[in-house]
Amino acid sequence: MIDNEIVLDGFLDEESVPGDLDGPTARFRLTVSPTDQRMDEMILPCSVLDSKLARTVIHDLLPGDKLRVSGQLRLPRTPDEPMWLAVSALAVLETAPLPSDPAAVTTVGIERYGPYLCYFDAEDSGEVPVWTEAGVWVGSADDPGGLGELIQAFEQRQATGGE
Repeated sequence: MIDNEIVLDGFLDEESVPGDLDGPTARFRLTVSPTDQRMDEMILPCSVLDSKLARTVIHDLLPGDKLRVSGQLRLPRTPDEPMWLAVSALAVLETAPLPSDPAAVTTVGIERYGPYLCYFDAEDSGEVPVWTEAGVWVGSADDPGGLGELIQAFEQRQATGGE
């Protein structure tokens, strides 16, 4: 491990992209939550400069994969520069869950919101069922716009020891 290197666990927020047109680099966004509560989540932009690791990031990772990344945190030097992590190593801790029926991939969308899994069914009534990654039932939102409220209510019940 290099001096000043940090290690973070988080979820791949969306598909990774090539870092530039000329070189073999990659960029992605990592959702990090030290407490597994949605209000503590942070989206951290990450860059991979190593060409072999960049190919892995672009071709092998899927949104929702749980990753352990290590690298150097680059803090902004001016107000218009972003904060980002220069990734030097990466490990997949858990792959994103997929539907048990491969034919359902075209009609079912699985989204991960930190430690929560939401299933979007294009042929369904619009209701969005939600579970924790451990399989604990959170509830159903009437539509995608109600997810934040549903997850917040669940977290409040957990914090107060309710069911």
